[in-house]
Amino acid sequence: MDGMLSQEEISALLNESGVSDVGEQPLTDTEKDAIGEVANISMGTAATTLFSLVNRKVDISTPVVSFATWDDIVAAYERPCVFIRIGYTVGLDGSNVLVLKEHDVKVITDLMMGGDGTNTEEKLGELHLSAISEAMNQMMGSAATSLSSMLNKMIDISPPEADVVDLTETLDGGSIDSFLAGQFVKISFRMEIGDLVDSQIMQLYPFSFAKEMYASISKNMERDADSAAISESSQNSQPASQQSAAAQPVQAQPVMQQPMMGQPMMGQPMAAAQPVMSQPVNVQPAQFQAFSPGMSPALQSENIDLIMDVPLDVTVELGRTSKSIQEILDFVPGTIIELNKIAGEPIDVLVNGKYVAKGEVVVIEENFGVRITEIIK
Repeated sequence: MDGMLSQEEISALLNESGVSDVGEQPLTDTEKDAIGEVANISMGTAATTLFSLVNRKVDISTPVVSFATWDDIVAAYERPCVFIRIGYTVGLDGSNVLVLKEHDVKVITDLMMGGDGTNTEEKLGELHLSAISEAMNQMMGSAATSLSSMLNKMIDISPPEADVVDLTETLDGGSIDSFLAGQFVKISFRMEIGDLVDSQIMQLYPFSFAKEMYASISKNMERDADSAAISESSQNSQPASQQSAAAQPVQAQPVMQQPMMGQPMMGQPMAAAQPVMSQPVNVQPAQFQAFSPGMSPALQSENIDLIMDVPLDVTVELGRTSKSIQEILDFVPGTIIELNKIAGEPIDVLVNGKYVAKGEVVVIEENFGVRITEIIK
């Protein structure tokens, strides 16, 4: 052995050291820290939105930023899983992929539909993908709002697209982004939803998108630093002008040998200050006009006349019922919906949504009508 490394050994060392072989340079430590801070703030906002959707406490841990390849994801993650693609349409150019476990998607979907999060035996289908896409649309929309504040520019996203990925399929699949063919940025979070979910989620960035985000952050920080410097310089120049303005009244003050009225001469003892006598103030108790017992200003005819022509919506409610989303999706022409009213029972009359009367249905020529039978006080 002559101590020289072969080309295969050099390539293996480069791959192990994390150097990308797809023409993009990995992030520096400073860039990784900045991307991690952005992800931390964005996912914190997204967790608050998810809480409002599932009505459960949601905790998302501090992110861990690293580099990964498709083989790393296949080896470390459960299969199948759900890939949710979020594309940026305004402010940033690119997309990222959010990876969730199949069980987590089922729990979130069940909670959004009013369940208790335990209905996870059903096979993952279009209903689950639609629900998780809507959840991610709201979560990442709020995250984009936070990102807009950090970057000081408008950020908007396209509707997320969710797909089930087996992780054993090749990268030629249409549901997998092309940047996953090489090395990319992986941001890992630990997500907890009450006592139902305790697992890891991932955000996958192409290097170009991460670098663009860091460049926007750096530009915004430089702009803030310049504004702070200008503000500080203006504050430093202000006291000099104030001092020059304050020096003028001093010259107009009388000299010590000519005391002002009310002040002692130099060398004379200071007398106690005399209280200033003010003119007497005439204080009287407040007088209020008594209200007439039978008068109500709100009911005066001249006031209510002003709103006599205001139109109000009158609604006749035949009955109500509640159905699950699954039952509603099963509706077809001919489906009978049973209401909570018994045949012959008076129907409800509402004005602007307020229950005001009961009545019975009548037919006037070819139109339905309602005969009022009772006024609700």
